[in-house]
Amino acid sequence: MEDTILVTGGAGFIGSNFILRQLAQDPSSILNLDKLTYAGNLRNLDAIAGDRRYEFVHGDIGDRPLVRRLLQDRAPRGVVHFAAESHVDRSIRGPDDFIRTNVDGTFALLEEVRAHYESLPELARRAFRFLHVSTDEVYGSLESADAPFSESTPYAPNSPYAASKAASDHLVRAYHHTYGLPTLTTNCSNNYGPFQFPEKLIPLVILNARDRKPLPVYGDGQNVRDWLYVEDHCAAIATVLANGRVGETYNIGGWNEKRNLDIVQLICDLLDEIEGRSGAPRRELISFVRDRPGHDRRYAMDASKIERELGWHPRETFETGIRKTVHWYLQNATWAKDVTSGSYRQWIETHYSS
Repeated sequence: MEDTILVTGGAGFIGSNFILRQLAQDPSSILNLDKLTYAGNLRNLDAIAGDRRYEFVHGDIGDRPLVRRLLQDRAPRGVVHFAAESHVDRSIRGPDDFIRTNVDGTFALLEEVRAHYESLPELARRAFRFLHVSTDEVYGSLESADAPFSESTPYAPNSPYAASKAASDHLVRAYHHTYGLPTLTTNCSNNYGPFQFPEKLIPLVILNARDRKPLPVYGDGQNVRDWLYVEDHCAAIATVLANGRVGETYNIGGWNEKRNLDIVQLICDLLDEIEGRSGAPRRELISFVRDRPGHDRRYAMDASKIERELGWHPRETFETGIRKTVHWYLQNATWAKDVTSGSYRQWIETHYSS
């Protein structure tokens, strides 16, 4: 039987990077189930569209008959669950989609996976894994002197997005402890890199700075995040899928705490260096806008557990990763143009007007 992994949300930012990496480094086939909401983009996967080991299915994780059929027909040895609504600002303005996808959708998926798992023969059950990809935002906010989040940090989500992901994490944990489903959970810090939808800070700043448009920064710009290059994250996920202890959670971070303002200034300086400075320094494009409601001050991740137990370490520093990312967006102007048309422009105007 063909060795297959079912990936949910594989047309999104992290999911598409994971699929590209997996097909390049692992013999398994990939079945990609994605609803193709605004941030899902099949162009992210153009490079492997003709690969016989890759198949795309347009569908919703909440469509239980569809998920049931895929599990029965393809009998994957594992599920890697990326599918989620993930933008805090969108969750503040409209939480409904976040509850529907992140909570109800994860519940529906777990129910179908549980039924499938219980139908498997013993040998297949031993090999099966359900890996749930989550976020550091479930832990809440840190003060400047606080220790980074560890896997034992109590949950304290502060946004509808974070609360919906916390709920999905708890469901996954419950399905392991109650039903014996062989689950793994990863909680990652802020990702950046190729194919990220430009509502997020780094691609938004790169594209605006390239075009010499205003660079909106929330509040005073002193909010701190731990930044993780997406290819490092995908390598960590593959490592946990292959070798993680069933029922465990692994925090994945880049050991790169940066203030938002410092990141924006660094991107400005990189673009001035790469494209030349024909006018004023791009730092002069920075403008401060009204802060996000309930904006968490600091996130930081302690990735010691995955490093100690599984031998994973991030390969990129922030300085090397951000340079690669800036070059990618400059070299993929058509991709960026396609995803920043129409309704996306209306979104930017609504959320980042001063």
